[in-house]
Amino acid sequence: MSSSTRSLHDVSGAAPAAVRTASLATPAILLALSGMSALIFQIIWIKQLSLIVGVEVHAIAVAISAFFLGLAAGGWWLGRRADRSDRPVRAYVWIEMGIAVAAMVVTQILAHGALPFARVEQHSAFLAWLAVVVVIGVAPFLMGGTLPVLLRAVGAGRVGRAGGVLYAANTTGAILGALLPAFILIPALGVQRTAWVAAGLNVVAAIGAWLWGRDARLGMEPERTQESLTGSPALPSRAWLAIGLYAVAGGVALGYEVLWSQMIVPFMSTRAFAFSIVLGVYLAGLAIGAAVYAAWEHRLGNPWRVFGLLIACAGVLALLELALLGRWLVNAQSVAETVIQGWTQSRLAGMSARFAVAAGVIVLLPTLLLGAAFPAVLRIAVPSAQRGRGAGAVLAANTLGGIAGTAMTAFVLLPALGTVRSLVLLALMACAVGLIAVWQARPVAAMARTVTAALAVGVLIIGWSLAPNHLARLLPGAQGNDLVFYEENHGGTVAVVESGSGDHRFHRLYIQGVSNSGDAMPSLRYMRLQALLPLIVHNAEPRSALVIGYGTGITAGALSRYPSLDQRVVAELLPGVLHAAPFFKGTYSAAEDPGLDVRLRDGRRELLVSDQRYDLITLEPPPPSAAGVVNLYSRDFYTLAADRLNPDGIVAQWLPLPTQNLDDTRALVAAFIDVFPHASLWTTELHEMLLIGSIKPLSLDATRIDARFSQPKVREALTEVGVASSAALLATWVTDREGLVRFVDQMPAVTDDFPAIEYAPWVRQREITRTLPALLALRKDPPIQGADSTLMAEIDNERSKLDVFYRSALSAYQGDRQGWAREASALGQAAQDNAYLRWFVGGPGQ
Repeated sequence: MSSSTRSLHDVSGAAPAAVRTASLATPAILLALSGMSALIFQIIWIKQLSLIVGVEVHAIAVAISAFFLGLAAGGWWLGRRADRSDRPVRAYVWIEMGIAVAAMVVTQILAHGALPFARVEQHSAFLAWLAVVVVIGVAPFLMGGTLPVLLRAVGAGRVGRAGGVLYAANTTGAILGALLPAFILIPALGVQRTAWVAAGLNVVAAIGAWLWGRDARLGMEPERTQESLTGSPALPSRAWLAIGLYAVAGGVALGYEVLWSQMIVPFMSTRAFAFSIVLGVYLAGLAIGAAVYAAWEHRLGNPWRVFGLLIACAGVLALLELALLGRWLVNAQSVAETVIQGWTQSRLAGMSARFAVAAGVIVLLPTLLLGAAFPAVLRIAVPSAQRGRGAGAVLAANTLGGIAGTAMTAFVLLPALGTVRSLVLLALMACAVGLIAVWQARPVAAMARTVTAALAVGVLIIGWSLAPNHLARLLPGAQGNDLVFYEENHGGTVAVVESGSGDHRFHRLYIQGVSNSGDAMPSLRYMRLQALLPLIVHNAEPRSALVIGYGTGITAGALSRYPSLDQRVVAELLPGVLHAAPFFKGTYSAAEDPGLDVRLRDGRRELLVSDQRYDLITLEPPPPSAAGVVNLYSRDFYTLAADRLNPDGIVAQWLPLPTQNLDDTRALVAAFIDVFPHASLWTTELHEMLLIGSIKPLSLDATRIDARFSQPKVREALTEVGVASSAALLATWVTDREGLVRFVDQMPAVTDDFPAIEYAPWVRQREITRTLPALLALRKDPPIQGADSTLMAEIDNERSKLDVFYRSALSAYQGDRQGWAREASALGQAAQDNAYLRWFVGGPGQ
């Protein structure tokens, strides 16, 4: 009897009575709870790891690989152990309890691991990263054994059907685990308490398994099998071939996931909600595919043929979806958003529907086929007498292949070939796997061979017809504008788009498809003030400054205008941002400045690993609601930043107004003033403000400020953006700590454990009309030392100009034409000698 025939015979052969009659409903529920817990822990740990190793893609990739290595090792070793166990249900109980305990220990270690990791890394990077791999891999080692052990308990009948049902249940739980942290758990409970919820799910699964095993007498009575008495024989050679092909398929599938994150950029947001929905849709495809195969297994015929066609078709579908992407998808998203928002009266629900449509179009169909491939491989590779070992081997191989595929795609293919060409290559690999698989089918599946070969030819034709910049053309900012720079890399997509016309023509920076900044006049103004204002009001003579976030380079370049700075450092995460730098004006050639020390590193990690101290730390990160950016807005971050200041040092934090709701702005301010006993707020542009904080009191000395402002390069840089005097600079002062405390009221601060801003509800329309007046209502006269009546009169005059502009802008946002008209004359008068105001209202040179 051939090995393949023996496998099929074992699949359909008789099973022990207790096991054969067991329902799959209870173990499916148990694995759903376990899968939910696993995804919650994975999301939490990735979040915690970003605070330890930074948000650099390489660092996070290593950490995530440790998680999947643990899964692979656990699936392999525990699967083998399960085949020798007389009581697999009892083993499952202990595994779930072990996960609960181990996962909570890991969560606590990660919560306090940033400083120890940094200190160990300074002496031995190998030991530091080895510790991360070991810590992250412990609980996943146990997680990897849950499905093989339960399959050993219930899957002696139809291995394909049982495996498909259990895999689908486990993945369905994982879908909930992907969605709950962003939408409910972390916003309501914080990170640590969310971990307790996840551990509770494991405990419930353990108790449920114990009750089920006791009541059904499954796994409690010894099941005497040949392998339990004599040890498991080796898996057949054709089984190992299937496992090897499934490992390659796992690499292709995870490679798709990397590329899908690039493909979906033009249709998504950087909010955590968006990423959770995409992950949920991805997992839903796997679950549905496995469930469909389980239901139709008896009609699908030879598993080799089915497996080969599934993998090949998944590759072709992924490529075909890329070719068909266009603005039609944006229209479909808009329809879905309108319908759901109208039905629920929730903007968050509407935006979630928008993201789900994009994820469904790009991700769902290929993952359906990939999900169905798992039970097909189980039919080939898992004899019923070795179902624990075989399932563990299948899962381990697929996981290891996924790790390799992720690394190869992210760090080799994507930078070298771009998304389009990388997807073509992965689709060809999928077709190759399919061809090898269908060639193993007995009797010979001639039609399947022909179809699979035709699919490979189709991949070549589609790949040849697609332009390498196909995705770039779909970026929102590129519609009707000139795309002057585009780079795809593992860290994200970076694009520069030229917009506007005449004197209002400018460049805008897009990261992951979302507009971050530009070099139009409003951006020039707030970014130059971001650098120069804190230097001018500094108590001491500042000699060193750190900019976190290079962006357009305007803030970093403005530092060069201040003559006493001896050291200028920039921490930037994405290399693509630095490559795009030459396209922006107003940077004083920062991209070619030899005196600017650019460090390609996550800003928080830069402070963590270095003992260097600065007179100024100024931040220009993406908006605080973007996924992962909250790490630079939390109370814990400000504590770290304060520790890296010289005695009279200052932290200057960019505070955008329209990117979050008013209460979220209060939470951001609360985090800042919790750390800095001396804090003040300045208005740097209509849509932006600046928080300045220090440990020591900051005195606004009129003589010192005027002398620093009068330095030729400083005066020129600020006059170009509408700040023509020290009085105009001081007119941007809004309030001190007392006013900020009143503004915050009782709002809890943003912390690492409660990163509420990252999961806040979607921003209400025209939120600036709520936030800007609330902040301006705090305004009082700046506490200037040595100010005479002339200076105060000049400050009042400059403030009145800003007031006219702000009132007219708010009227425009509110659709109040009469209010706009009332201010038009005064605004035109104020704009005559102010380049910033003139940019908005028009005038000579504009």
